[in-house]
Amino acid sequence: MTKSNKIIELEQVVIRFSGDSGDGMQLTGTLFSNLSAILGNEISTFPDYPAEIRAPHGTLDGVSGFQVHLGAQKIMTPGDKADVLVVMNPAALKVNVHEIKPGGVIIYDEDTFNTTGFQKAGFETENPFVELGLKDVQLLSVPLTEMTKLSLEGSTFDSKAAGRSKNMFALGLVCWLFNRPIDKAQEFLMKKFSKKPEVLRANIKVLVDGYHYGNNIHLAVSTYRIGKSNIEKGRYTSINGNKAVAYGLIAAAQKAGLQLFLGSYPITPASDIMHELAARKDLGVRVIQSEDEIAGISTAIGASFAGNLAVTSTSGPGLALKSEAIGLAVMAELPLVIVDVQRGGPSTGLPTKTEQADLLQALYGRNGESPLVVMAASTPDNCFDYAYMAAKIAIEHVTPVILLTDGFIANGTALWKLPSLNDFPSIEPPRAIVDASEWKPYLRDPEKLNRYWMMPGTEGFMHRIGGLEKHCITGEISTDPVNHQKMVDVRRMKVEKVADFIPPLTIYGDEESDTLLVGWGSTYGHLRSAVDELRESGKKIALAHFNYILPLPRNTHEVLSHYSKIIVCELNGGQFASYLRSQIQGVTFQQYNKVQGQPFEVEELVVYVSTIL
Repeated sequence: MTKSNKIIELEQVVIRFSGDSGDGMQLTGTLFSNLSAILGNEISTFPDYPAEIRAPHGTLDGVSGFQVHLGAQKIMTPGDKADVLVVMNPAALKVNVHEIKPGGVIIYDEDTFNTTGFQKAGFETENPFVELGLKDVQLLSVPLTEMTKLSLEGSTFDSKAAGRSKNMFALGLVCWLFNRPIDKAQEFLMKKFSKKPEVLRANIKVLVDGYHYGNNIHLAVSTYRIGKSNIEKGRYTSINGNKAVAYGLIAAAQKAGLQLFLGSYPITPASDIMHELAARKDLGVRVIQSEDEIAGISTAIGASFAGNLAVTSTSGPGLALKSEAIGLAVMAELPLVIVDVQRGGPSTGLPTKTEQADLLQALYGRNGESPLVVMAASTPDNCFDYAYMAAKIAIEHVTPVILLTDGFIANGTALWKLPSLNDFPSIEPPRAIVDASEWKPYLRDPEKLNRYWMMPGTEGFMHRIGGLEKHCITGEISTDPVNHQKMVDVRRMKVEKVADFIPPLTIYGDEESDTLLVGWGSTYGHLRSAVDELRESGKKIALAHFNYILPLPRNTHEVLSHYSKIIVCELNGGQFASYLRSQIQGVTFQQYNKVQGQPFEVEELVVYVSTIL
């Protein structure tokens, strides 16, 4: 083979790193995507890992993956298939064989492609590539394990410990392949391992050696360069949805002049919100890790009563446990943000896999007439915006708000322009407009119907609220049937009036088309990309995507009634379609549903919609 110096310019590329859970694939993918963001590329990532803490080494159940899609233009999804697949063992190859594009490159660790590795992965022959029917791919065999051990010869690490750094050798090699300078990657490692100097030195040396390995040996592959994205000037970083939620809540508290309080309990995939907020004591954030989900939300309700911006975070099983306390917040009419990072269910279900599983639970999962606001973020970066808006609505309308994200956007990353707080709307806690002698706990704003949110320890404004029905003005316990009807009605109308303060529903694509795709939450990128692809092929189609679900935007019926074919696409069995049927009369909804713990692929949407068209 002869060494190729040819550099091929690409508009976009999809790279997937895959190996054992202990092979550091999440770190490798994160470093590469962060490096690409710094270099000015648009990015979208998809971490995909098992729920097992550590499955047997080399087995199919232990395979962990990280996919990154980067390009010079706006990137909406992590990509359907990979142009380059990096696999650390035969099991990773077997799990990901359907994730490689025709003509793609597979880089594999030849040291693990042996009889033992084949047996653990369930191969019947000594040639997995033939057994899997791989034909139209480029195979690049690299002795990752052996080269890593050679790189660390003379260090304090034994052979087994040295082998754990092979992900850094692979990262260095991929940085060479895509002309990524590794100095920034070294800076990331310095931050990651600042308290472990020996590990830091080892990883940096292996990273550099991996880069030079690709640069020095005769590889029969070209290298690639992805152009910079033509984006507006500003400071950018890559951010995942959980971190963006945390930052959005901090920003809202600063804007409202309130202290931020999180009462929560660890649960996959929401725990990183708590971790991020716990690290922000410098910004006045207070976090309590409670003994269970019920205690977590209960501390948040108490913090709200005391005048804080109160938040609790969870996933589907935790939302079920919090349901009684959410009802208390509805009855007491207190501001509260409940962040639900959805995962596959029911019960503990698929803890590390994504699913839009909890919509009906968010809408209806409480006893009695218990209305609240339900919202959904749609990309990792706009988790910041919708966390901010969830806090604004909760405070200004004095109501609980459930903000839905899911594992896909919570763990996935996107390029994010650091915002200016001056660009965000004000947040005004609704205080009483009468003096203390005339104030009662359930006096209401005539426009929004929210009660005034007063601090219980303020002189003249001391009061009690709770879970028993209250008199509509005084707040005293009341079992009067007429009063109960009035309070049920006003709590419902208060939530309905939020529709006057949210944006109208908009259409993307061909507004005059007969066919409309409808989605909500994290499916936005895939649905929009499918619409773009269909329109490029000459088909007329439009997209209506929902971030505000309860209440729906005021113009929802008007918009949807213009289309003869409406296809609601969801990562569940049809929960939003069912909800729309109950709210929008005279409109017929078709469904396209997927419940596999994985996001949509753009191509599957294109194929399905093409058959409808």
